[in-house]
Amino acid sequence: MDILACPMCKHHPLDLLIFREEGEEIEEGALLCGNCRRWYPIIETIPHMLPDGLRKAEEDLGFMEKWKGNFPRETVEKGKPFNLGTKK
Repeated sequence: MDILACPMCKHHPLDLLIFREEGEEIEEGALLCGNCRRWYPIIETIPHMLPDGLRKAEEDLGFMEKWKGNFPRETVEKGKPFNLGTKK
């Protein structure tokens, strides 16, 4: 966690949200950037830290919908690059 930085604004450290663990592994969760309000899902132990242009709205929004009760409300409504406030 100490070496991870937001790929868009380079801010670190990122905030870690743990949604599901198995042993010492984080199976599902998210990394949040407190500077630019971007969020990055952790899926099957892998942080998906892609720049905005390489992310897929459908995948990210599906992940957020599944775990929306675990995200901060501000991220659900205003997180970047996608949030449930912009869901069509």
